[in-house]
Parts: sequence; structure tokens; C-alpha cells
Amino acid sequence: MFKKILIANRGEIALRIIRTCKEMGIKTVAVYSTADRDSLHVRFADEAVCIGPPRSRDSYLNMLNIIAAVELTGADAVHPGYGFLAENADFADLCNQYGVKFIGPTGAHIRAMGDKITAKDTMIKAGVPCIPGSGGLVESVDDAKRIAKEIGYPVIIKATAGGGGKGMRLVWKDSEIEKAYTAARTEAGASFGNDGVYIEKFIEEPHHIEIQVAGDQNGRACHLSERDCSVQRRHQKLVEEAPSPFINETIRQQMGDAAVRACEAIKYESVGTIEFLVDKHQNFYFMEMNTRIQVEHPVTEEVMDFDLVKEQILIASGTPISGQMYFPDKMHAIECRVNAEDPLNNFAPSPGRITALHTPKGYGVRVDTHIYAGYTIPPYYDSLLAKVICRAKSREECIVKMDRAMKEFIIEGVKTTIPFHIALMHNEEFRAGRYDTGLLERFDYAQAIRDMDFQP
Repeated sequence: MFKKILIANRGEIALRIIRTCKEMGIKTVAVYSTADRDSLHVRFADEAVCIGPPRSRDSYLNMLNIIAAVELTGADAVHPGYGFLAENADFADLCNQYGVKFIGPTGAHIRAMGDKITAKDTMIKAGVPCIPGSGGLVESVDDAKRIAKEIGYPVIIKATAGGGGKGMRLVWKDSEIEKAYTAARTEAGASFGNDGVYIEKFIEEPHHIEIQVAGDQNGRACHLSERDCSVQRRHQKLVEEAPSPFINETIRQQMGDAAVRACEAIKYESVGTIEFLVDKHQNFYFMEMNTRIQVEHPVTEEVMDFDLVKEQILIASGTPISGQMYFPDKMHAIECRVNAEDPLNNFAPSPGRITALHTPKGYGVRVDTHIYAGYTIPPYYDSLLAKVICRAKSREECIVKMDRAMKEFIIEGVKTTIPFHIALMHNEEFRAGRYDTGLLERFDYAQAIRDMDFQP
């Protein structure tokens, strides 16, 4: 087992990893930018090293500075968390070159699953259903038009190196494809340094459902059921829950089996997530794989009563996975992401100083956060302030609990998405479990917030 782990991240995920390390008797090293010198992950780690100025490229994305911190502190492993360098194959390789264990998959795994075309080919060979599409990069407008006609409109153009909706364009008819193709390539090149794009059939009324997986160094894999991540805004997840209120037990098992086949096909090592799009008829199609711990991993932890970060560390140390960790219908959990954004102003960022804070508590309520009264939210990083996870024996009880928890959550000094989540808990489609990824296009959440009797 590792003696000292350096956490190459910040915020709530850094704290989350530190807590599990402490429970496992492992020393921790925090790294921080000058903007984060007063952050809680710096205070609670056993050691802390400043790795640069505020901007990510000069600190949390500076691989050589992080390796220097590893050598300075004598850490024997690096946990990347999510974001930043978590899915950077070069960083995983660099850690290996310096004799420090990267707590995650190998660089080869990250490359294979990070490129969406390569990943799709791998899934097809493993017998995992995939969305009909180009089967490779689309090199010209003429090719784009030909492929779109073959698979039928609507189609979606996607960046092969993309994520978060960047380099993505929806096309409904032939006259729109040239403009969309050019725009997608331009945005992909600017966002990822790779302007390659491919085309897929657009799934109407889709549900975004992902399977949590784990694979060990012996090539064995298992899954831990699914999470429904269909509440999204501009392809960014806002709410996740498990189990999904949409899919049935048969489809759940089929998706889980497909995800395990995918992991075993590449001998995947570490925890990760296979993401699927599911149409209104419950046909499911592979979308992508996230080769890291997910923001929404607490949903699975609460339903399964299982520490995924601990499992990730154990796998990295060479410990075999503990078998089929799948316990359906045990509990229900919902996670709401509380961001420093103003839902009444198109979710505009709201950095600044938190003047007062009260976090919700009570049976079945978990809050993962790095903020405190007096904390100044820096403008350089993701706007996530906290994740509220509620657990109950039924979905209905879970929604009631989340509504209560959100109304108890006080953050003063900045705008947050707390009012949005309260409004969502009263939305009829969401409460009935009849929502898909287009929910927010139909839900006038701004008006719902204005109409609320409760004003946080």
C-alpha cells in the first residue's frame, strides 16, 4: 500500500480524497496555486506545496511542477481527481517515468478511450451497441453531406477530442450542414488543439445514463449499476440520481453487462464510467468513457454503501476488485451540484467572497464541499461550490429530503444555483421521472424561481 499520495487537484475532490487517505492511514500532499493558499485542502493535508500562480496552465496543469512536488515530498503515488490532468495520458506516462504510481488507468487506456473514434471502434469489437455514424473522421463538407444522407437526419457533428459540448453541432437538414461542419471544426481546434470531427445519428428525446465500472490489474472488471445524468444545461450535468427512474431491470442488466465487456476488452485498470445515450424506446448506445472518478460518484457510493475512492486506491496498489459489486434497488440517491452561478441571469458566473454559510444536515444528507464563511471564490476555476447528496428508501422520499436540504442551505455573498434546485424538485416532469436531456428547454425555471414562496 502507498505511504504518501499527492493529490494533483483542488476544491472538494481534493478534500474527498484526503479524507479517504486518512482513513486508510496514508499520508497526503496537497498542491495549490497562489489563489488557493487559503483553501481547506491545503489545511487538511499533511503537507502542501505551492505549484504556481492562479491560472490553471501555470499551476494545476503544469505537469513538471507537480512532478517536482512529488520529488520534494517523497510521494509514491499521485491521485489526479477529476478534471485538470485526470485524463491526460502524457501525465500518466510521466508519473510512470518518474517511478510514481498514477492512481488511474494507464496512458494507453486513456488514449484509447479519450479519442472517441478509437473508443467507438473498441466498443463495436466488444459487442457494445454504438450509435450509427461516420465510423471515422469526416474530412470534408462533401463527405459530411454524403454520410448525413446515408444515416438520415437529424445528425450531430462531434469533436473527436471533445467534451462538455465543445465542437458539437446539431444538424436537421442538408442546407445546414456546411455551416455546422465548419463551425464544429473551428471550435474543436480552438478548444482541444484537434479539429477532427465525426458524425452520428442524433438520438431524439435521449436519456444520459452511465454505468460505474471498476477493473483491476488482473483484467477483471465489474459494474456498480447506473446513474441517470439527464438533467443538463448545454451538455453540463446539474443533477444525477441512482437508480434511473427511466430504465427497467432488464435494460439495467444489459447495460451493465455491456459496460463490463467494454472494460475487459481493453483490460481497463481503475474506476471509470461508460456513458450511454438511451432513446425513448430504451435502446442504448455507447457514447464515451470517462477514465477517472466522476463528479457524481457520491450518488453510487450512497446507493451501494461503497467507497469508490478507496477502491480506486486499492486497485492502483494491485489489490483485486472484490467481485460483482452490484446491489440493485437497495436505496435511492440524488445529487445536486451547487455552483457559484446566477440561474436568473443565464447561469452567469458569480465569484466573490462568501459572507455567511450554513450547510444542510440530517439523516440521509451528505454535503461534499470545500467552502467556508469568509472563503473567496476565485474566478479562475470551475464554479462548483458543493454537492448535496440525499439518500432515502424511495425516490419520492429522496426528492422531499433534497427539497428540505436545499431550503436549509444558506450561502450569502454570491449567487448560487440553490434556487434552481428547489424549483426543480417541484417540477412535475422531474418528480414523475419522465424527464430527458431536453427537460431544461421545456422548464421555465426562471419563472418557477420567481414564483417560489421560499426565497433562499
